[in-house]
Amino acid sequence: IMAAIADPEKHVVVQTAPAVRAGLGEMFDLPIGTPVEGKMAAALRRIGFERVFDTDFAADVTIMEEANELLQRVTTGGVLPMITSCSPGWIKFCEHYYPDQLEHLSSCKSPQQMFGAVMKSYFAQKIGVKPEDMVVVSVMPCVAKKFESKREQQKVDGLADVDAVITTRELARMIRRSGILFNRLPDEDWDQDIMGDYSGAGVIFGVTGGVMEAALRTVYFKLTGKESEPIEFTAVRGHDAGIREASIDINGTVVNVAIASGMKSAKVLLDDIRAGKSKYQFIEIMGCPGGCIND
Repeated sequence: IMAAIADPEKHVVVQTAPAVRAGLGEMFDLPIGTPVEGKMAAALRRIGFERVFDTDFAADVTIMEEANELLQRVTTGGVLPMITSCSPGWIKFCEHYYPDQLEHLSSCKSPQQMFGAVMKSYFAQKIGVKPEDMVVVSVMPCVAKKFESKREQQKVDGLADVDAVITTRELARMIRRSGILFNRLPDEDWDQDIMGDYSGAGVIFGVTGGVMEAALRTVYFKLTGKESEPIEFTAVRGHDAGIREASIDINGTVVNVAIASGMKSAKVLLDDIRAGKSKYQFIEIMGCPGGCIND
């Protein structure tokens, strides 16, 4: 990353996942969960990134794609339940242990990969940079994101959507190595050009149930023109695996949904699908218990 930043021919941009802002402060002796969004943006600029973005823009894009895909599957008799595809640890688990269930996965890339894809196509064109000279760096709470970025399926014309992924801890080490006194930094905002806007739906992606809620809110608004009421999830009785479910009425059609985090929970839901017993149309699965921020 530092070599790319030092290369005058390269245009190096960085994205950070929503969970990182809640975890980074702990590395600088701040209380656990302290939001350090502004100081993190300031630190990334001082490290040398040309543009500093929040992944939430790409999360919004993912939500729109996922909501439309769910609508299409429901209305055209597609494969149901549809299962979210934004957690690379969960995807790898499904590929290994439930390869017969892959058609249930959403076709959407994760927000990290969506961001890289848009940066190297639309954004690069807008600012007059060749895709091969655009270097996209991700700061993620998840080592599985490193693996995801290297997958052959995540390349277009031989170019990876995302060039490098570092974890929250690795970002803290970069900040220290650069001689930056993190706690003395001013609070700065993200870059706002083209990809700086995002909604509250993108922000809740890292929380268990956040992806599900964001997508359903979008579907509800698309079909009714109204905002949905908060979705009340309840624990599924008879399971200690931490699965929660809800039903939402959209123009007279009841959609049954479930959320689960951790592979123990995923296994219960996938075994039901395999046995033909699943009652759900939409399922969210996070690889880590509690989602990206263990909430």
